[in-house]
Amino acid sequence: MENPEKDRGRRRRRAVVPVGATGRGPGLALRLPIRTSLLLLGLLMTGLAQVPVPASAPRGFWALPENLTVVEGAAAELWCGVSAPGSTVQWAKDGLLLGPDPRIPSFPRYRLQGDPTKGEFHLHIEACDLSDDAGYECQVSRSETGPELVSPRVILSILVPPKVLQLTPEAGSTVTWVAGQEYLVSCVSGDAKPATDITFLLSGQTISDISANVNEGSQEKLFTTEATARVTPQSSDNGQLLVCEGSSPALDTPIKASITMNVLFPPGPPVIEWPGLDEGHARAGQNLELLCMARGGNPLATLQWLKNGQPVSTAWGTEHTQAVARSMLVMIVRPEDHGARLSCEAYNSVSTGIQERGVTLQVTFPPSAITILGSASQSENKNVTLSCITKSSRPRVLLRWWLGWRQLLSTEETVIDGLHGGYISMSNLTFLARREDNGLTLTCEAFSEAFTKETFKKSLALNVKYPAQKLWIEGPPEGQRLRAGTRVRLVCLAIGGNPDPSLTWYKDSRTVTEPRPPQEPRRVQLGNLEKSGSTFSRELVLITGPSDNQAKFTCKAGQLSASTQLVVQFPPTNVTILANASALRPGDALNLTCVSVSSNPPVNLSWDKEGERLEGVAATPRSAPFKGSAAARSVLLRMSSRDHGHRVTCRAHSTELRETVSAFYRLNVLYPPEFLGEQVLMVTAVEQGEALLPVSVSANPAPEAFNWTFRGYRLSPAGGPRHRILSGGALQLWNVTRADDGLYQLHCQNSEGTAEALVRLDVHYIVCTVDANPILPEMFNWERLGEEEEDQSLDDMEKISKGSTGRLRIHHAKLTQAGAYQCIVDNGVAPPARGLVRLVVRFAPHVEHPSPLTKVAAAGDSTSSATLHCRARGVPNIVFTWTKNGVPLDLQDPRYTEHTYHQSGVHSSLLTIANVSAAQDYALFTCTATNPLGSDHTDIQLVSISRPDPPLGLKVMSMTPYSVGLEWKPGFDGGLPQSFQVRYEALGTPGFLYMNVLPPQATTFTLTGLQPSTRYRVWLLASNALGDSGIADKGSQVSVTTPGLDQPSGEPDYQLPTEQPAGPSRLPLLPVLFAVGGLLLLSNASCVGGFLWQRRLKRLAEGISEKTEAGSEEDRVRNEYEESQWTGDRDTRSSMVSTTDVEPYYHSMRDFSPQLPPTLEEVSYPRGVTGLKEENMAFPGHVYDELERLYAPSGAWGPLYDEVPMGSCDLYWPEDRYEDARGIYDQVAGDLDPMEPDALPFELRGQLV
Repeated sequence: MENPEKDRGRRRRRAVVPVGATGRGPGLALRLPIRTSLLLLGLLMTGLAQVPVPASAPRGFWALPENLTVVEGAAAELWCGVSAPGSTVQWAKDGLLLGPDPRIPSFPRYRLQGDPTKGEFHLHIEACDLSDDAGYECQVSRSETGPELVSPRVILSILVPPKVLQLTPEAGSTVTWVAGQEYLVSCVSGDAKPATDITFLLSGQTISDISANVNEGSQEKLFTTEATARVTPQSSDNGQLLVCEGSSPALDTPIKASITMNVLFPPGPPVIEWPGLDEGHARAGQNLELLCMARGGNPLATLQWLKNGQPVSTAWGTEHTQAVARSMLVMIVRPEDHGARLSCEAYNSVSTGIQERGVTLQVTFPPSAITILGSASQSENKNVTLSCITKSSRPRVLLRWWLGWRQLLSTEETVIDGLHGGYISMSNLTFLARREDNGLTLTCEAFSEAFTKETFKKSLALNVKYPAQKLWIEGPPEGQRLRAGTRVRLVCLAIGGNPDPSLTWYKDSRTVTEPRPPQEPRRVQLGNLEKSGSTFSRELVLITGPSDNQAKFTCKAGQLSASTQLVVQFPPTNVTILANASALRPGDALNLTCVSVSSNPPVNLSWDKEGERLEGVAATPRSAPFKGSAAARSVLLRMSSRDHGHRVTCRAHSTELRETVSAFYRLNVLYPPEFLGEQVLMVTAVEQGEALLPVSVSANPAPEAFNWTFRGYRLSPAGGPRHRILSGGALQLWNVTRADDGLYQLHCQNSEGTAEALVRLDVHYIVCTVDANPILPEMFNWERLGEEEEDQSLDDMEKISKGSTGRLRIHHAKLTQAGAYQCIVDNGVAPPARGLVRLVVRFAPHVEHPSPLTKVAAAGDSTSSATLHCRARGVPNIVFTWTKNGVPLDLQDPRYTEHTYHQSGVHSSLLTIANVSAAQDYALFTCTATNPLGSDHTDIQLVSISRPDPPLGLKVMSMTPYSVGLEWKPGFDGGLPQSFQVRYEALGTPGFLYMNVLPPQATTFTLTGLQPSTRYRVWLLASNALGDSGIADKGSQVSVTTPGLDQPSGEPDYQLPTEQPAGPSRLPLLPVLFAVGGLLLLSNASCVGGFLWQRRLKRLAEGISEKTEAGSEEDRVRNEYEESQWTGDRDTRSSMVSTTDVEPYYHSMRDFSPQLPPTLEEVSYPRGVTGLKEENMAFPGHVYDELERLYAPSGAWGPLYDEVPMGSCDLYWPEDRYEDARGIYDQVAGDLDPMEPDALPFELRGQLV
């Protein structure tokens, strides 16, 4: 122990040592700058802590500090009471002076507590922590009244409680242990002061086997404790807690950490609950339910059932609240289960062995089946022998026999061992079969005392056989003639017999079956065996055919049979034409033989070629299949090129049957090219326009090459700058000049030979040339001729004149600009000269189909015909094609006939369908119109005749106080003549009034007999022989109000009502006189005008040259697009027909007679035409500006102006000459010799074209 004096001297020295002086303890070694600052701070604050105390008061401590212990985080206060006037008081911590400032700035949690005037300098520390654990002194500085004072050193101890216990296994978890095994558990406390005491509790009981170690903590003065316990759990500890408790003086209550123990242990032995008293005894078929239970165990027991050591059920359930496992075995007991051992096994994951409980089955079972061996069918008066055998049973069964209700005695009984520990019983029986026993039940019965509530039987119906008594056939009388296709019914009947007679039909010793080839009607229908009392029948229905002729039909029933024979008349089964050659050429002789294979009766054969009857040579009749007659007839033909494609038809006609079978042979004649009569020999073109030289040639095979030659030069087949040869051989030229005028030689070739033709190209100049004097610059004028409502303006056209020539240039001609134009030349000398020209504009087809679907009606009874009318406009000519339901129509079918008509730009196609069938022809027909510029189509629906559709577009055209003028469009007439009826009512007046429209086909009508100032509702009905159209919602009704007598009439003055109101009426005389006078004036004016016009025509016609050769119009074309289809129509307005002028869109074909132009040409399909085909052509814009000459009837017109020959001086084209053949079309007319005035017909010379 240290000397107190030395200690007191040391304290005195510390009292006067500067604040930053070194003290004891490791935490007091501060850096020099910090110590210097604290020293200065202490000196400055010395005066602040001095207390004025009277000089006479004694110096000393009146309250000294004491050792203090506090828990970390709590507040601590050390006392210091001083009586030392004029002295400074401060505290020292482990030798470190804290300073006299009561706030102690360097330690924010420290301050001086108390009243300094009373000498109270208590040290107060807030929220103590481990850094506050130190020694403290209260020091008083020296003063004039006395030396320094230092209190005894006291210790402030800080207690740190443990914050956490770390348990291994992890706290809060559940650990799985096996009962009886030893496990180690460790528990470690966190930093604490002093060290923590650790205790283990197992299921609430303290564990004694614990080892503990105390270790230094993470800081100085802190300690950790680690404790380890050895634990051996038991089954009773399952689900209990293992707790680690840590206690410390710094804690009010110990801290704890725990784990939950899941202790595994094996279950108890299984127990089987057997239903009933006799364990192991069961009956086959019984639904056996056995319950196996095992109590205890963690986890609870896993149960499984075994049968003879093989698992049969692995399903089980557990109840954790009762700690029991259950497994129910449900099985249907079967005989083979006899002697089987059922066992239940229980185990879990910690079981050392499997626990078992078993039981052996004793099964009682009856025979599963009884079998009777032998046949219960036997002829009458013969013995029947049968055996009855049972399946295995336990115990054995006895057998007895019954026939109906009569018991029969068995002849022998036997018992042998069976399956599954059972027994098999057998019994034999023999008895005599009698007819009266037929149908009785023969029964073998098995019985036993073990199965008193059950009877086991096997029964058979005794079948005693005996034959039928009678058999016959009912049908047409033998020898009756039946026509092929006739339905014949044959019935076979039999009486009696057991078994039922089979009644089998035979045809010529072959069994009759009922074949069903796919997609063919059944010709043979074989009925089922029918029974009515003791009578049996079977029907055979035949659709007779050639093979049935004189065939013998037999019905058999056992040994009985009956037969009948049919006589069938049939047309030829096949007509074949045989030829002696296949490759034919003109001049060859062809021998055709027509063979009729078989018919009954014989037929007459005849030949015709395209309707022309041919004489043939008949062959001798001979035998044929189906016991019919064969026929043959030959014909000898001499071939020509015109015969190619013709059909030679052989007809086999049966006079008795009134039926004809035909076959045809199509002639294939090989011949060199031949130009047809339709071949165009002259083509007219317009200068700077386009020309097409068509080819109409017939050849077989088709021509291999088309070679064109002009003025000795062969045109390149590959084409050139201004020409190309189309696939059909036609020559196409564009930018035509006068140099292109002349003869073109066409050379066609195929494998059979060659042919040549000359086609003349006549180039017209699009100019208006006059012979006049004087020549004035503005003497040419142009007018467009047409209807008043048409636009006749020439604003978008260019007028050019040079000398005696005037031109009208139309850029990018439109369809609306097509029509007639007049050139008027006036040089001041009367009268002005006039010339006419017609502009034809090419355009794609436009089919007249304002409604989306047209309809044509015809009866579908295979005797009526229907005609479909398709009309279109287009230039050049149009080709029509037809389809039915989208499939192209085969016009080679004789049921279809097409006629095509062309009239200028209007084209028509009439398709006639003969023998209309509802199944085949009621369809959607599509008509497609095509030319090189495009195509259009319309749909026509062929339907059955029906009631008409309601009329359309009913509207009021005029109105008076007593009448209303109506107009409408007819609807579809249903294929029958229709008439119209007006139904009307006055609003407010009950009832309807009706008035028939006359004539029936009229589309306008004046409804009379009305009252002024009255509102009417008017309906229009259409009707035919099948009924009326009914009242439509729209389009066939209007509402009108008649004007009053003082209001102006809504119709012209001359349209008076046909029916006047009741009362006296007088016809005013003055209006009648005025009307008659007006008519006379109009008649006189028309006569005078006609006379003047005839005089002018006669004057113009003087001097006309009659140089036009007869028939020349058929050898020329008016322009390149008409393709030789001359119609002879001279009406210049024919190509401008409006759609309003065409027929109605719904056609009734019953009395159809199309209104055709005066000169019609029916265009059929040429047999070898290789002219123009549809091609996609791209031409310059001016190609469509085609001009057509307006022809007049001979003698109707005089010369419009004199012919003026053109010289080279009038032309302004360049005069270069090209020798290259490819540029021959670039030569100009000025380089050629002028043409003689009479070299061309008058219609093509010196006129505006």
